[in-house]
Amino acid sequence: MNSDAPLPLPPPPAAEPLTPRAAWAMVLALCAGVALSQAFRTVGAIMASPLQADFHLSAQALGIFSGAFHFAFGAMQLFMGIGIDLHGVRRTVLVAFPVAIAGALLSAVSSSYLVLVAGQALIGVGCAPAFLVCTVFIARHFPAARFATVSGMVLAIGGVGMLVTGTPLAWLVQAYSWRAGFLVLALAAALAWLAIWFWVHEPAVASDGRRESIPEAIRQFGALFAMPHTLGIMVLGAVTYAAFISLRGLWLGPLMMERHGYSLVQNGNVALAVSVISLVGAPLFGRLDREDAASRRRWITVCCLGYAGLFALIAVLHSAWLDIAGMVLIGVLSGFIVWQYADVRGAYPATLTGRAMAVFTMAMFLGVALMQWGTGVAASIAAAHGADPLTAVLATIAALLVAGIAAFAWLPAPKNTQA
Repeated sequence: MNSDAPLPLPPPPAAEPLTPRAAWAMVLALCAGVALSQAFRTVGAIMASPLQADFHLSAQALGIFSGAFHFAFGAMQLFMGIGIDLHGVRRTVLVAFPVAIAGALLSAVSSSYLVLVAGQALIGVGCAPAFLVCTVFIARHFPAARFATVSGMVLAIGGVGMLVTGTPLAWLVQAYSWRAGFLVLALAAALAWLAIWFWVHEPAVASDGRRESIPEAIRQFGALFAMPHTLGIMVLGAVTYAAFISLRGLWLGPLMMERHGYSLVQNGNVALAVSVISLVGAPLFGRLDREDAASRRRWITVCCLGYAGLFALIAVLHSAWLDIAGMVLIGVLSGFIVWQYADVRGAYPATLTGRAMAVFTMAMFLGVALMQWGTGVAASIAAAHGADPLTAVLATIAALLVAGIAAFAWLPAPKNTQA
């Protein structure tokens, strides 16, 4: 580690532990925010075609629309991590989430593409702490051995938001309009905010007389980046979730409707099926987590290679049923991402856990934004040269996954996982 990097601050004084029942009640309330975040980031799969028709959008413009949420979401992670450390889980999420409600309302009344993109960016800012507060809360109030299991359950429960953006959203958009979809999501986000306000109350932490300043908090992020194993972890983190959410949240709709001629509701049914099966993956892989960090990293590599292979197969296969089967398998296999969170938790000292989670989450969602923009560019280039845009999209995702695997496997690993 760089000798110029700032030394970690001493751990904060211990808080009075929560009872298991109280901890679970608060986690479930925080899951409401995760569910809405999942819903907002996957609306593109259903709204893509109606938005293209209303605003005359190219594939590249559609990628920018969907990526705006993820870019804003990812860019805010460092600030949300500082907010959690300085002001706590409850206050951070309650202050941020109304911005998402405002963004949804702005999207619903948008009269131009730029206003629509601005609405998506506001939603991304408001949803930025949603999953991060859950991971930090779990790390603080649950035993370390249960971190992957509980995180997997949170991902599964939060994944209910993806179910909403399957058949139900498709029916709503077809019966009314995409604007009605944003209005309903804004109302649901307001209800989630109320649930968090009512149920989430962190125990008071005894003060040691010293309050960390914002410049000190920012320097702690510098300590993370000075560690040689950070780069490989973050590069893989930037492509694994991005691959799934780019498929489920953006390209699934064009794939089924343009390649196979499915209707909007049929497309919603496929999105619902992929979402339901993905809910099984996270808790399943959480239960299969290994305490041995080196073994966990090897299995992350193996699963990610299979993951990339499925995207490559869908790129070249043009059978509707084979494409659906491949997407269902991707949904199940995406559960290995919970192992990446467990890997991050074990790779850094306890004093940096919250900030390490923030940096990893930032990498994940900036990765989503870049992948959705990049696949939009790939689709536009392919179309301009008479090639199949969707094949280009899926092949690009597979190639980026292989590059992430190479970085994770060949760059330095945490010392406690090296042979």
